[in-house]
Amino acid sequence: MAVLLKAGMKTLAVNAVGDYGGSVVRYMIESGTNIVAHVAPGREEATIDGLPRFSSMRAAVEATGAVAAAIYTPPGGVRDALLEAASCGLQLVFTAAEFVPVHDVAYAMAEARERGMWVVGPNSLGIASPGQAIIGAVPRDFVRRGKIGMIGRSGTLTLNLCRLLTTAGFGQSTIVHTGGDVICGRNPHEWLQQFLDDPETEAILYSGEPGGTKEYAMLDLIASARKPVIGLMVGRYAPRGKVMGHAGALIGGDRDTAAAKADAMQAAGAHVVRSPLDLAPLLKEIAPALMEQAEEVPA
Repeated sequence: MAVLLKAGMKTLAVNAVGDYGGSVVRYMIESGTNIVAHVAPGREEATIDGLPRFSSMRAAVEATGAVAAAIYTPPGGVRDALLEAASCGLQLVFTAAEFVPVHDVAYAMAEARERGMWVVGPNSLGIASPGQAIIGAVPRDFVRRGKIGMIGRSGTLTLNLCRLLTTAGFGQSTIVHTGGDVICGRNPHEWLQQFLDDPETEAILYSGEPGGTKEYAMLDLIASARKPVIGLMVGRYAPRGKVMGHAGALIGGDRDTAAAKADAMQAAGAHVVRSPLDLAPLLKEIAPALMEQAEEVPA
């Protein structure tokens, strides 16, 4: 079973008409994602790459019944795009843009929450349910269908962990890259709850980094979890006051450090590893059946 992103989910491609956006849309379709229309205001074509084109998300939703969207709007337009998506009743929205103004994100996310819309991003690689669908740019060769839920703050690290687990024979139910900015669509504890509630996710891997204190909201869930929760906190030697690649990876105090978060997760009952290379040996020890259950099914 997948978390939020399911097979056949009708999905819109929004402002994905440039070379990169178009290539990602074609990739998503090849990966099984049910892209039903383009939304591209200001263009004259009735269709783009064989898909109907609409000038607004509302018109596209009314015509197709779409419930999800992949938004490739540039940073300055993300606020309005997310507000439009929320007003249309979309359930799941991915937005790729980096450098979206913080006040725009804060405003849009408040509206998204009010309307029950889950947002992946901004500044995200996307969400993937192997064997079912991909929204974003998660390489399908890196993943396989299985029963490990994955939550990551770093896109590159999330992909590397997928590849390591897949190579070792462990599949994934859903992989989500929450985004590397200070404010993201949903926080780690909300994704953790989704995986804990999913009957076919049997273990959860959280990959975090320095900056912020979002991980502390996970501790009560970890303490009461009936499934193994594994934590990997990178950046133990990151210097204070320096942004480490992401806007959100800025150490402001002791609680913001990777070491403090790792200690807190371990005290709550998580299995904490220091290196990605420790993951497969740990899983073979605590959940060997998950390797046997993994399926050779591309995303």
